[in-house]
Amino acid sequence: MALETLLSRLKTAFSHSFDSVRPSNKTTHSSISNPKRIAVLAFEVAGVMSKLLHLWQSLSDANIVRLQNDVVSLEGVLKLVTNDKPFLIKLAAAEFADSLRLVADSVSRLSMNCSNSTLRSFHRVFTEFADSGFDSLCWTLTTLKEIESKHRRMERYVSLTLTLHKEIDELSLLQSALRKALLNNNSSNKNSKAKISDLEQKIFWQKQEVKNLKEKSLWNKGFDNVVLLLTRFVFTLLARIKVVFGIGNGHNLPYLSRSLSASAVVYPSDHQKVESFVSGPLKSFNLDERNVDIVNGFFESNCEVLKPPQGSLGDSALSLHYANLIIVMEKMIKSPQLVGVDARDDLYTMLPNSIRSSLRLRLKGSIGFCACDPLLASEWRNALGRILCWLLPLAQNMIRWQSERSLEEKSLVPKKSNVLLLQTLFFADKVKTEAAITELLVGLNYIWKFEREMTAKALFECNNDFNGFLSLNKPK
Repeated sequence: MALETLLSRLKTAFSHSFDSVRPSNKTTHSSISNPKRIAVLAFEVAGVMSKLLHLWQSLSDANIVRLQNDVVSLEGVLKLVTNDKPFLIKLAAAEFADSLRLVADSVSRLSMNCSNSTLRSFHRVFTEFADSGFDSLCWTLTTLKEIESKHRRMERYVSLTLTLHKEIDELSLLQSALRKALLNNNSSNKNSKAKISDLEQKIFWQKQEVKNLKEKSLWNKGFDNVVLLLTRFVFTLLARIKVVFGIGNGHNLPYLSRSLSASAVVYPSDHQKVESFVSGPLKSFNLDERNVDIVNGFFESNCEVLKPPQGSLGDSALSLHYANLIIVMEKMIKSPQLVGVDARDDLYTMLPNSIRSSLRLRLKGSIGFCACDPLLASEWRNALGRILCWLLPLAQNMIRWQSERSLEEKSLVPKKSNVLLLQTLFFADKVKTEAAITELLVGLNYIWKFEREMTAKALFECNNDFNGFLSLNKPK
């Protein structure tokens, strides 16, 4: 009996010592059964999913057809950017690719939280796929059913996570109201007690709602599953971009030469005695001038394409300023009779030196002239309307594009339109844009003076009629 007891103790001791030396799978098993949860990063992940969903929608067949038929045919784009439509398509492709690159960078950061080493290598595998077209892990979704399933899943996650964010905010407000009520609590006041009790009850149910949403939304999901979902959709989007725009596997976007339209006349009728205007070509996009190495990767090459050429508004960092200037002028042209002297002075302070100089040259010799010709005023209005018809959309798109980028930093899931950079003033030729703005200013100057002189004339005639009336009715 004593021997059995001794043997039992030795067996137990030996077993414990062996377990302490033997590698344990407990940690590995625990990490698999209890993967790291997304938790508070759920809101960032929802933002990434929202961007992927928007990018997928932007690459739909309908939007691609609109791009080919409408966007690259905008009159303002053809006049100020280029009339080389294949190159405009390449700009669009480069912008889509760059937008995907930014989202992929976010996915790459999130993948570092995964327990799966393959997912942690997302950046390397994705770069390899972008440059060579080789999908070594078969992460690209290949069937429409798979794509639709993943699309619906992400939409559901985004919706639930947005609702969670809203309910957490509501819970925070209720808790803040409870703290204030407790500070102002009057033990003898029944209403105060009832209010506190009501708030406590609301907080209890609100916590239950938040807990329920955390279970359903991204909050309680593991990093591995969610990052795999993001990864497969990112790969699919890149494949879609390459297919839609006919980009070969592993090859850079071709740098096409860029020629401007030679018929971009921005001036009004011939009898205005203004010289005709034809712009010269912009600097071409070629390997020597842009210092582009043909061995650059897919995304690096697209970044080069999106760099504004020398002589463009983007290169001068004036695109947003000129967009605001055009918006202000459009409002003044619509209602010149409402424009005061102070407003004119404010507009003049917005003008850069180059436009001021060209405006002075255009108005030289016209100081003190009488703007009283209604026919000429009508022709100017028509001419300004024609210019604004193609110039204003580019200015509006520029402001919309910039606003959307600003909202991305402030909003959890910002709403975005399908405005592309090529539809804005970013790539617009600076000389041509300034010529159009100068023409708007010259025309505005005339119709503003015309409206003031017509108003003064009407007041003068009205005053004379009134004085005549008084003289006729004056008692003799």
